[in-house]
Amino acid sequence: MEGLTAGGSAEAFERHVQQLIRSGYRHLVVDLAGVPSVDDAGIRALVRGHTSARRIGGSLRLASLTPEVARELEDSHLSGVFEIYNSVDAARLATLPWRTIRVAAVGAILCGALVWAGLRWPVELTGIGEAVEEALTSGKKGAAAIPLHPFMPFIELLKLVVAALIGQLITAIHQPASRDRSRSMEQAQTLLCVSGAMMMIIIGNSLARAFGIAGAASIIRFRTPVEDPKDVTILFLLMGLGMSAGLGAFAVAGLGTAFLCVALFALDRVAVQKSRVMSVEIIADGRQFPTTHVEGVFARNEIVFEPREISQADDVTVKYHTWLDPRISLEDLSDQLMDAGAGVKSVTWEHPKRERT
Repeated sequence: MEGLTAGGSAEAFERHVQQLIRSGYRHLVVDLAGVPSVDDAGIRALVRGHTSARRIGGSLRLASLTPEVARELEDSHLSGVFEIYNSVDAARLATLPWRTIRVAAVGAILCGALVWAGLRWPVELTGIGEAVEEALTSGKKGAAAIPLHPFMPFIELLKLVVAALIGQLITAIHQPASRDRSRSMEQAQTLLCVSGAMMMIIIGNSLARAFGIAGAASIIRFRTPVEDPKDVTILFLLMGLGMSAGLGAFAVAGLGTAFLCVALFALDRVAVQKSRVMSVEIIADGRQFPTTHVEGVFARNEIVFEPREISQADDVTVKYHTWLDPRISLEDLSDQLMDAGAGVKSVTWEHPKRERT
């Protein structure tokens, strides 16, 4: 059996992978059961295949690694870059969007249950508080004789639970649009939906309570900036959905949640996230350039790259053209590239010059 090594097999493998990607294949599974060994050229071919697949939103998964190949990937600190599976069938099964399937199933159950509850019990769940409030404040004779519903506190608690579930669902749908969103932002989205429900429960149909809550809210100052306008819009929509849950309008809350989930899913598929284009010049000591280390750092940070220029004197200088997430820290990347023992002497980032036409 031939190994994935320099001199023919590694180069042929890389050409084949690139040809598959150019032909339209997005998710590739590499069966390494018959590969007894791999060297730097083979690892470089795997890394370049991984980054090329990532560029088009796909993936490259490794299956059935031999102990020797697994050891080489571990020694190169690249085992965490690739998705590795025990068999080809397991790798193929993993290509299914299981997270999307789970979120869609949970969302369908939640929205369906809310619509069903809103249509099945429109009076029992939504009209009790308003009827009691109107009877107690109208001043009509016999108003005090209307008893409170024994399960009223639990019904209000149910509204808060529904609001929390809606917030969690919207956060799960909206998460892929901003992968680096902090955990506090995710929690704030859910809590904002709950706060909307809580306000409507407290207000009821009392105008005085509404003015009281508005006055209390006016003294609160939020200092945390929200950079993405889409996140700001989501916050307002979550507040509205929470308010509908607090009113007990479960059918409206369910239909509104379903519509928002579908809209977010469609927008995420249509929108194209722009990458930051940067040129990086890497200078290494001696005559041997640490290609495996450098391209491994790029792969771990999901950076698409193309080597552009190579020059050699006392040191080796390689310039790469890169496409990276704008939220990635260039300083952190430089520290990773200049890791002790890697042999990288300096790293310089700059915006590429526009080519004249």
